[in-house]
Amino acid sequence: MDFENLRVIIQAPLELSWQNIVMMLIGGTLIYLAIAKDYEPVLLLPIGFGAILTNLPLTGITGEDGMLGILYKAGIATELFPLFVFIAIGAMTDFGPLLENPKMALLGAAGQLGIFGTLLLCLGLSQLFPTILPFTLKEAASIGIIGAIDGPTAIYVSSKLAPHLLGPITVVAYSYMSLVPIIQPPVMRAMTSMKERTVRMPYTQKPIPRIVRILFPIVITIVVSLIAPKASPLIAALMFGNLIREAGVVERLSDAAQNELSNLVTLFLGLTIGSTMNGDTFLQPYTLAILVLGLLAFVIDTAGGLAMGKLMYVLSGHKFNPLIGAAGISAFPMSARIVQRFAAEYDFENFLLMHAMGSNAAGQLASVVAGGVVLALLSGTI
Repeated sequence: MDFENLRVIIQAPLELSWQNIVMMLIGGTLIYLAIAKDYEPVLLLPIGFGAILTNLPLTGITGEDGMLGILYKAGIATELFPLFVFIAIGAMTDFGPLLENPKMALLGAAGQLGIFGTLLLCLGLSQLFPTILPFTLKEAASIGIIGAIDGPTAIYVSSKLAPHLLGPITVVAYSYMSLVPIIQPPVMRAMTSMKERTVRMPYTQKPIPRIVRILFPIVITIVVSLIAPKASPLIAALMFGNLIREAGVVERLSDAAQNELSNLVTLFLGLTIGSTMNGDTFLQPYTLAILVLGLLAFVIDTAGGLAMGKLMYVLSGHKFNPLIGAAGISAFPMSARIVQRFAAEYDFENFLLMHAMGSNAAGQLASVVAGGVVLALLSGTI
């Protein structure tokens, strides 16, 4: 063994700071949650391992020529990874329930309230605590987008507006996505009465013509791109994935998008996001603030959807179950299932799943549009 190798062996442990050790423990915690608790394991597992890798000194793995550095430049800096994920999500999403009941789009729009409410709150905190939480407008918008409860949208927006916050924003976004079954029920319980929770809605399945299913992703891409051009890459990726699903002539592409593409990109995305969690930059007061503000954005989103649901309950003559509004977020289809499970606690025979799926699909679209609107409004700002 030569002296240079011996020097590296001795120096590496000495370069390990307490921040690195803490972040490696956090990475280990994410791995534990993925394996033991089954919290978003396909992403939290590679994120946790990436966090451990990036905090090992002198490895060069996150450098310009390192594996994680190359992946970051190829997939995050170019925004390719989140767009590829959207293609996969589109291929897995059935917009049939939304097409059967288009008024559910109102619930999807209301379910994005937390994005803009949290943005304003961030700006207010930056005025009250300018030395501790000096959030800029772009940073506030990136934190607010956690309220979309849509990991790829959060990654795409924050990588453009505040790339230095990409690590904590992504970890918080996906962590709260995995906690939908824990966070949403208390809000639903607090905002609805027993009478509202037990409203039964007839289950009807209207056949959606194949031509409508095929035209839907094309028309949505054109309309959204004209209204919010900055959202075009996001909506185009999502709708292209849905088009290859509904076309019915490219099953191989649809299967590849739902499986191979989704799995491979998620793997690389998780490792790359984990590589941004270096202890020296991650352990800052704003990280804790992002954790709290992200939770608040989630709660406001759920409350916004429920409020719209309650309005529809009144306007329908008490025939609309407001719980469906809670599914107006982008956590598809998890939130719809939570609504069904919650309603069944009070009326075992109350079947709301298909209605909630329509609201949930609307939330998926609305989160993408909201991300594009935020990018459009903040283009060229400080």
